Amino acid sequence: MDEASLEGALNDLAKQFGEGVDFTHSKLADLAKQAEANRKQLQKSINTLQELLDYLRVCIKYQAFDLEATRRENTYLRKLLEENNNNNNNREQG
Repeated sequence: MDEASLEGALNDLAKQFGEGVDFTHSKLADLAKQAEANRKQLQKSINTLQELLDYLRVCIKYQAFDLEATRRENTYLRKLLEENNNNNNNREQG
């Protein structure tokens, strides 16, 4: 093998490695872009989930407040009914 053919073989080999590196580099770049897109989508999903959890907390607090107000109102109305019944019973006896 003479020097020219050896140099040609080495150039061919260098081209093959170079193409492999470019292919690998572009594949890695595509994977990096895809990973970034997935990260952004995940972050968006997490933010949406956090907003929904905050809304759920507000709804639960409102329901607890409403339940407590209904209990107070119910107690007040029962007291009024008992007083009304007591007044009617006193009138019937008197």
